[in-house]
Amino acid sequence: MSSTVTNNIEEAVRGRYATAATTVEPQLCCPAPGYNTELLENVPREIVDVDYGCGDPSKWVQRGDTVLDLGSGSGKICYIAAQIVGPEGKVIGVDFNAPMLDVARKHQAAFAQRIGHDVLSFRKGRIQDLALDLDVFDAWLREHPVASADDYLASEERAAAWRTERPLIASGSVDCILSNCVLNLVAADKKRQLFDEMYRVLARGGRCVISDIVSDEDIPQHLRSNPELWSGCVSGAYREDAFLAAFEDAGFHGIEILDRAIEPWRVIEGIEFRSVTVRAFKGKDGPCLDRNQAVVYQGPWKSVTDDDGHTLYRGHRMAVCDKTFKIYTREPYAEQIKPVPPHTEVPLDAANQYDCRRNARRTPAETKGENYTETRVSDSSACCGPNTDCC
Repeated sequence: MSSTVTNNIEEAVRGRYATAATTVEPQLCCPAPGYNTELLENVPREIVDVDYGCGDPSKWVQRGDTVLDLGSGSGKICYIAAQIVGPEGKVIGVDFNAPMLDVARKHQAAFAQRIGHDVLSFRKGRIQDLALDLDVFDAWLREHPVASADDYLASEERAAAWRTERPLIASGSVDCILSNCVLNLVAADKKRQLFDEMYRVLARGGRCVISDIVSDEDIPQHLRSNPELWSGCVSGAYREDAFLAAFEDAGFHGIEILDRAIEPWRVIEGIEFRSVTVRAFKGKDGPCLDRNQAVVYQGPWKSVTDDDGHTLYRGHRMAVCDKTFKIYTREPYAEQIKPVPPHTEVPLDAANQYDCRRNARRTPAETKGENYTETRVSDSSACCGPNTDCC
């Protein structure tokens, strides 16, 4: 995509959403599903009226989370999330549209008083560049207006320095990233940067929960070059499988579709556009150390393969490294996988390197120890489970 088309798209998005901050535009995005009515009652009506989205990613926020909402708009998702995270958490909304930020910021003080804790902040920035604080940059430009090429270069240097010295969102500082029908608004040539930025700001073990519009086919260039369709959440949509691949390419794991509309929201030239909500996790990088751990995949599939290429066969003790063992004992894997720790723990400093490229079964002797010869009679609960009389 050329820089001219990219600029036209950004101008169309900025202009359309600036208008939509004060004038309700029902067709801007598909209707989102019902939100938690108890939480929604505390959100000011002005914010709700000019909110646009296609899902409800707030359902997957947890108490105490530091939450980042990308393209927060009027702030509805942030106001909902602030009630969920409680006083121990934090909620940050990022948007580059000044009128939308004005609406979001307008009610902060009264809202904090109403719910009893002040955890909300709204910051001006582009979601594909979460390092540059545009409020800070705006203030600097007012004092150092750009009137020459030298001024322009100086402004670029200043922006580059701030990205390092005082980033809008610090690396590894966020537990949960949310976004509601916004990623598709980013120009095609900036989308990889967007996913890299999401990965950068998440803490290890953190997660993204993204609601967005996807297509079932590739979108032809004449539709992609249409700024009105792009700003309407259509032309910038990922093809559904490519959307999931974008998370994988950025280094995420545990990628799953939490919600998917059966009926398309729009159909244009035979291409179906529908809403999906996807969750993905950060934290599969790191050394592979062998501590004699294994896992058993419970089914229902005969076998499954994870994002690192590990194949787990139903009912088999599969050997895994310490890093993978820890990942499998957390969401989204824990409900389907049983951990098999060794009888005697292997200290980290005594662990050998493990080749994660192979799919090996772990023999019981490895987890129990070669010299394990104990004979023991357990109580009935170990055999039959609690509250049963089968033994």
